[in-house]
Amino acid sequence: MSLFWRIFALNAVVLGTATALLLWAPVTVSVPVLLTEAVILVGGLAVMLIANAALLRIGLAPLGRLTRLMTTVDLLRPGQRLPERGRGETAELISGFNAMLERLEHERAASSARALLAQEDERRRIAQELHDEVGQSMTAILLVLKRAADEAEEPLRAELQQAQEITRESLDEVRRLVRRLRPGVLEDLGLVSALTSLTTEFATHTGLRVIRRFDSDLPALDPETELVLYRVAQEALTNAARHAEAGKVEMSLRHTGDTVVLSVTDDGRGTGVAREGAGIRGMRERALLVGAVLDITSEPRAGTQVRLAVPVPSDPGKQS
Repeated sequence: MSLFWRIFALNAVVLGTATALLLWAPVTVSVPVLLTEAVILVGGLAVMLIANAALLRIGLAPLGRLTRLMTTVDLLRPGQRLPERGRGETAELISGFNAMLERLEHERAASSARALLAQEDERRRIAQELHDEVGQSMTAILLVLKRAADEAEEPLRAELQQAQEITRESLDEVRRLVRRLRPGVLEDLGLVSALTSLTTEFATHTGLRVIRRFDSDLPALDPETELVLYRVAQEALTNAARHAEAGKVEMSLRHTGDTVVLSVTDDGRGTGVAREGAGIRGMRERALLVGAVLDITSEPRAGTQVRLAVPVPSDPGKQS
């Protein structure tokens, strides 16, 4: 029975009972009203109000839960659903809402995948242009400056050597940007070597102490999954350097059951609540791309942990 008919039936029963009592029972209302008559009338009204309140509370409770979920649902945190109990329009509404969430999550995952793949292609293109155009041009400038410095007299030689050193530092920075945009070591040597190179470069440029713990029995993963793990690790290290005020960062990569778990933990100030900035939301989108689960915990004065659990394909033919 629908909520409308349940409320209507309850009110009909109460009002019908009251009408029957007035028509056929030896019940009268005196003027002025006697105490016993007032007690009966107030009692009947109280029973009707309590019964209506109880029915409305029970019937509308699922709608309250639905409203709370609608205000807090996040498509980057899939799996948020309401239980479908009973029948009627309330259950149909919840079922329709759950189906809509399912469809939106699939659409969001598909659109995120297209956007991230396009982003990676653009990064590769920019990295290639930086390497081929800017890198080669700066290398040529270095050679010209060196030849000019060798033939110049003081104090012009010192100025040319200074310009040569500035150009060399700029070339190193361009190469570092190329490695960040397109991790060639990931494609050539694999995930562990890429993460080792990433943490070494991170420690060199930030001065933070980095501890690595990588399992030796890691399973083979497809290139897309390895890239997601690498990018999440990269973003987690960047956040630790920019926001955590940390002195130490620990990175681990472990094989647990049917998952590979990446963990990046710093000993920084923490926040108590991990703020969902563009970087974190980008990590969540990448996690959705490979069906991974991303958890971020941040405790005040106890640091922040980024944990990414990636499922390992059970079919060896799907691994590469």
